[in-house]
Amino acid sequence: MTGSGSGSEWLARYSSSLMGVFGTPQRVLVRGAGCLMWDADGKEYLDLLGGIAVNALGHANPFVTSVISSQLATLGHVSNFFTSPTQIALAEKLLALTDAPAGSKVFFTNSGTEANEAAFKLARRNTGGSGAKRTKIIALEGAFHGRTMGALALTAKEAYREPFEPLPAGVVHIPFGDVEALKDAVDETVAAVFLEPIQGEAGVRPLPSGYLRAARELTARVGALLILDEVQTGIGRTGKWLASEDAGIMPDAVTLAKGLGGGFPIGALITYGPETSSLLAAGQHGTTFGGNPVATAAALATLHAIESQHVLANAAAVGGHLRAGLSRLPGVTEVRGEGLLIGFDLDADVAPAVVQAGLDAGFIVNSPGPRTIRLAPPLVLTTAQADTFLAAFPAILQAAKDAQ
Repeated sequence: MTGSGSGSEWLARYSSSLMGVFGTPQRVLVRGAGCLMWDADGKEYLDLLGGIAVNALGHANPFVTSVISSQLATLGHVSNFFTSPTQIALAEKLLALTDAPAGSKVFFTNSGTEANEAAFKLARRNTGGSGAKRTKIIALEGAFHGRTMGALALTAKEAYREPFEPLPAGVVHIPFGDVEALKDAVDETVAAVFLEPIQGEAGVRPLPSGYLRAARELTARVGALLILDEVQTGIGRTGKWLASEDAGIMPDAVTLAKGLGGGFPIGALITYGPETSSLLAAGQHGTTFGGNPVATAAALATLHAIESQHVLANAAAVGGHLRAGLSRLPGVTEVRGEGLLIGFDLDADVAPAVVQAGLDAGFIVNSPGPRTIRLAPPLVLTTAQADTFLAAFPAILQAAKDAQ
């Protein structure tokens, strides 16, 4: 159906047919298996990015692939005038995994930005019980919540925002991790506070201990919603179903995507309790493809595999091993993260060159900043595979420095 060609031939065709919003692709990838990938020229790579925290079970997982194929051969799309057993079962499973109380609900989307867009609209409907309209929403400096207009208003990076202003009004960005700044900002005019437990695009920055609990107390006091963006951190990425579990709080809503479908596009907004779940009424939001039978079957298969194959424990153990190994490497100045969401800083502004040198050496990594590398590999990464990267990294770093 596609024909064949070398990487350079495919890239020439790419530049003449696709919009340049992503720049020039680094490679043309044609096949994957587990944590390994191959490009159009036959070169093998260890995938330490997982499609940016998407491929939770790696590539071409046989069980997920078989479930998707079986569902598509049975029923692919039905529209939201109807439902399907897989949609209902997945909603029930997510409510159970997240310990949602009675009256909680799920809305399915196709991506993380769409889940956050739905959450933005949810926040717009919150009056705090007073009946008065609230329009102020609090987000953090360094936040990334997506690129559609509502989600972009929540995103802090000026380079992403400025070309599309004016954005939906009312969003205020406050200093990251500063509880006093949060106390000053949260009052009766605030509809919601949006937080990522770990900021991925900002270089894997975890919120300080106690911050989520403080946010819960402050928002509850004034009737504001606490909405947690777990698009990147959820579904086992940190070795737990949700990164926020250890905080011991119940938010008003959580957004999910990325790893939920094991590589198949799906996102979700989970609302906790009947009051929050009733804020969006019939006709106030929707999506054509959200919650379709194939996507929900893929997510059910992914969750089943994570549970039955002890993937959460693997993510925690291999992630800890990888972070400990990185902290001992020369040229690495700081290591952050939890489970298999890892960011580490270098002693020079060479991170983009490290990405290129890593590709040359057969490793896929990401640079969210000039001296920061992000790793978000499949949750099935083995200790042996992690060790190949740890052994190769000193030479990769040196090659990057030599190239500057």
